[in-house]
Amino acid sequence: MSDNTTRELTPEQRRVLLERGTERPGSSPLNYEKRPGEFQCAGCGAELFDAKTKYESGSGWPSFYDTLPGAVTTTADTSHGMTRTEFNCAKCGGHLGHVFDDGPQPTGLRYCTNGCALDFKPDEK
Repeated sequence: MSDNTTRELTPEQRRVLLERGTERPGSSPLNYEKRPGEFQCAGCGAELFDAKTKYESGSGWPSFYDTLPGAVTTTADTSHGMTRTEFNCAKCGGHLGHVFDDGPQPTGLRYCTNGCALDFKPDEK
């Protein structure tokens, strides 16, 4: 994660965003967030996901089928004896989670996201 972090982080957010950790499944209140709005990076405030792309994957982590354009970057993650695709905030580089190809249409992707790496901003309407 670069020096673009502009927010104070909790110890759990630091562990996930800066050290590429993973929060416990089912531990994020954002799993249950259903209001219209946007999900932002907890580290820098960058806009990452429109709430319209959130869905219940049953994984225990907030899941989305698409990101906002240019919001994330991906890299190969070969830790834990497997190959996965890690995704990070394009602005600050913070670790957000992993993307898999078992999501719903129209993209077929599942951005499996650590809820503590996100902030939610509800629509003001």
